[in-house]
Amino acid sequence: MTNAGLGGSSTVSATNEHGEPVDVLLVEERPLTIYLDKQEIVTVMTMGSAPELLVLGYLKNQNLIDKLSDIKVIQVDWETAAVAVVTSAEVQDVAAMTQTKIITSGCGQGTMFGSLTEKLDDVKIAKRQLKKDTIYQILENLSQHNIMYKKAGAVHGCALCTDEEIIYFVEDVGRHNAVDTIAGHMWLNGLSGDQCVFYTTGRLTSEMVIKVAQMNVPVLLSRSGATKMGLDMAQKVGITLISRAKGQRFQVLSGGDNISYSV
Repeated sequence: MTNAGLGGSSTVSATNEHGEPVDVLLVEERPLTIYLDKQEIVTVMTMGSAPELLVLGYLKNQNLIDKLSDIKVIQVDWETAAVAVVTSAEVQDVAAMTQTKIITSGCGQGTMFGSLTEKLDDVKIAKRQLKKDTIYQILENLSQHNIMYKKAGAVHGCALCTDEEIIYFVEDVGRHNAVDTIAGHMWLNGLSGDQCVFYTTGRLTSEMVIKVAQMNVPVLLSRSGATKMGLDMAQKVGITLISRAKGQRFQVLSGGDNISYSV
């Protein structure tokens, strides 16, 4: 078994709510494709701090391998973003075992990464100017919408906004479920996202940025933090990325020239 753990964070420059430069620590996010006896199983997104253990746990929890003694090799190669798992007696009919896939309501949808990033090459997000006071107003208005979170917790909320107006708000047990619901609402009602702000309570990962980019929304706002790959994706397509937005505090990670900091 390799010992290919990587560092879990990077420091980047951002701008705070006063327009002042600050250093921000971002979590790293990396794709890792699991191959079991040369058969591709899934691509997961991970910090990469303990990839071998992640793979072991995934195989066990998916009931793909019964006994630890059946595993001969776990070889992680970050240059190809892949991990090869070799067993002593090849797992029979892996394709049949993985044919029925259920996307859970949790935080990850690892199988989406490869195909969707290629589509971003043709995505160009129009710039949208945003005042600091508008961000404050959006956050204040959203405080009236987190009904289920206030009652029970354990949910994520997402909203499509224009300046101070909340066009559509939804809560779900998974942030990706909430994002997809808003995308469905926009599609059904013929709504354009080019003048909108997308708010989420969840982390600003690459998957979140990809989905918002597909909606052509130019500003992505979160009360949580971001991953380094989420920032890289936002910079690639031109999305203004704002993290740690709560009360009258926020951090602009990308698109700082689209924010007016004057009162």
